[in-house]
Order: sequence, then structure tokens, then C-alpha cells
Amino acid sequence: MKREPSSRGKKGKEQQPDLVLTEKSSSQKKPKEIPTPAAGEKTVEQRRISIDQPFDYEEVVRVTGAEYVRNLHHDGIVFVPYPELKANPPVAPVARQECIWMKARIINFRLCDNRCDCDHCEFDLNMRRAMGEAVRVGKTGTPADWTAQIKETFETAARPCIFALLGDAGVPEECRENYECFHCAVYERQSAKAKRESFIEPTYSRVSGYKLADDYYYHLGHLWAHLEQGGHVRIGMDDFVAKLFGQAKELRLPFVGDSLKQGEVGAVMLRNGHQAPMQSPLSGKVVAVNSKAVENPALCHQDSYYSGWLFLLDPYYVRNELKALYFGQESSKWIERENRLLLESLGPEYERLAATGGEPTEDLFGSFPEVGWNSLVRTFLRTQVKRKDADSLEPNAPGAK
Repeated sequence: MKREPSSRGKKGKEQQPDLVLTEKSSSQKKPKEIPTPAAGEKTVEQRRISIDQPFDYEEVVRVTGAEYVRNLHHDGIVFVPYPELKANPPVAPVARQECIWMKARIINFRLCDNRCDCDHCEFDLNMRRAMGEAVRVGKTGTPADWTAQIKETFETAARPCIFALLGDAGVPEECRENYECFHCAVYERQSAKAKRESFIEPTYSRVSGYKLADDYYYHLGHLWAHLEQGGHVRIGMDDFVAKLFGQAKELRLPFVGDSLKQGEVGAVMLRNGHQAPMQSPLSGKVVAVNSKAVENPALCHQDSYYSGWLFLLDPYYVRNELKALYFGQESSKWIERENRLLLESLGPEYERLAATGGEPTEDLFGSFPEVGWNSLVRTFLRTQVKRKDADSLEPNAPGAK
């Protein structure tokens, strides 16, 4: 990219220079220039640099600013609009280094998302395979001469499938994937089955009268996430939202194979024509759905942390996205504040009742319908139905004019 000569507008203020995108080429010919529209000229679609087009990294930083580059996905796609990012810059941005494959100029753009731990990076593993290198999982070995000597002396006698050793039916006797279970179809099937059967009921603590499962992560939209052996994450709704909306009449859950993104709607609870969309706490691929909860939604109200779980995820960015969830003492502090906000919405009469030590009602909306379903959804689930007249349906809702 290069700048065209700047011009001065009214009152002597210097206007921002127009940009010209220049596509790089390996030949010595003059590069083709793609000028941007002149000032005041309307355009239907803005030209953008595609991810597979080579560009100058330092020039992008110089034009857009460092904040823009720090808020890119590792694949180069912006997830925060630049005007919004410029108006609300991150308080303490975390510097992300360039991937070594980008530094080597083999790929156009990628930021490291594994703390420079290339030995355990799936992207690095796949890139080395693509380059024709024989790669094995795990840390790099000790000196090559010692490794060569060991290989000449010893060898593996058997490579049985880990599920065959458990006596599981329908699995191969020998491993066909060199123990790289992360892309093995047998592992996906058997591990999902094992997790459905071996999910253990958690221990609980009580905060402001609501149950909190120990060692669970909690999203601000009141869905919990439980990390399980093998890397999968079980998702469900917490006790607070179960008591807030009462017993659901229907659940709408994603299908196995669907891809969810953290913060986007991943499940919907319905009751008497009302809808409560709930945000997915993590990004990932759905590998199992609780069919019992779909057939009997009352499970989510009666036993929200165990038999009433919703779906199982194979997470994409679990290490980074867990930082946006509450855990331990943070969860207790958060539920206390949510309960205080709820009491303020209900009014002083219910607040005085709660001050006497009374337990929260099992069906708050059923007992206090005047509080407004949509108002509860916006306030505590942080979602809403895409309708312009959503507020007009509840004239008595708290905060409504």
C-alpha cells in the first residue's frame, strides 16, 4: 500500500490521504494500482484485502494502528469493527506475537495463539506435515545420534487401540492413526459415549439461596461449562436462570455437528409463547445433545447441573475463552450481584422478604409476571428477540417508559 499526496481542506486542516492498494507480484513489472474512491464519491462496496493476498505487515500497522492488529483473529479476520475499537480501545491489550510461519514468510498472516509453544501447537504440526516433514506428537527429542541408536536397537511390539484394551465392542484391535486420537473417528465416537455414561453429579454450594456447582465455569448469560476428560466441555443452565424463568415447556438445542461461537445464541428455552435465547459460553463443535432434556425440559429446572445438561462441545479456543468465564469465588460474587439486581427489579416488598432469609421462589416469572419476560431476558441473559416491538409487549416492565 502507498499514500497519495495529501491535500488541505477548509480552515487549513489537513485531510487524511487516500490509500492505494498495491498487489504485490514476484515479477519486476510495475505493480497494478487499485485506487480508492476520491473524497465525496459514493461507492457501493468497499475494496478489502483478501486473506490470501500478500501484503506488507508493517504498512498495515502504520496505517491502521497497533490496536487494530492486536484485535485480529489468528487467521487475520477482524472481530471488532475498527470505529468501535478506536472509540473503546482495550484497557490492557495483550501483545500477540507473529506465528513463526509468518516470520518465515511462508504464510501471509497469523498471530500465535499457543504462547509460542510450537511443540504442542496443532497448527504447527499440520504445517510441518504439509511441508513433507515426518512429525510425531509431543516434545522434540534429544540429540539425533542417541535417537537413531535407540531406533536401531528397539521397536514397538504392539499398537493396540486404547478402547480395545477396555473391551469395547466395535473398535479396531490395532490403532490406525498412530495414536493421534485428536482426529480419530473411533475416539470421537467412543469418548462421547463414555462421557454421557460417566458424568458424575457435582458437589454444590449455596449463594443467596441459589445452588452453584463446584468446579464449574459460568458465563454471564447463565450457562455453565464443565471441562471433562478428553477435552470436551459439557454445557447447561445454572440454578439462577432455572428459578428465574420457571419450568420450560420446550427446548431448542443445536444439532450434532453444528458449530457455535462464544457469546452467540446456542440454546432457546420456551414457555407459553415466550422465548429465552441463551448465549453459548464457549466456541466449538457440538458432539452430543441431551435427548432426555429435549423430551422432558423439566429436567433443566429440577436438576440443572446434572441430568438437565444441554449439550457437549468439542471446544475450539478453550484456553483463551475460559478467561471470559467466572470460576470459584468470582462465581459466588457474581451470583450475589445478580440476585441484588433481581431484587431491585422486583421492588422493595420482595427485597424485604428476601432480607428475612427466605429461599428464592422456584418460579419467579410465574409468581411475578408483571416483571416482564423480555425484560428478564435482556437483563440477565443479555439477549433479545429481533423484533422492533419487543418493548411494547410489556408496558409494565421495569425500566419501560
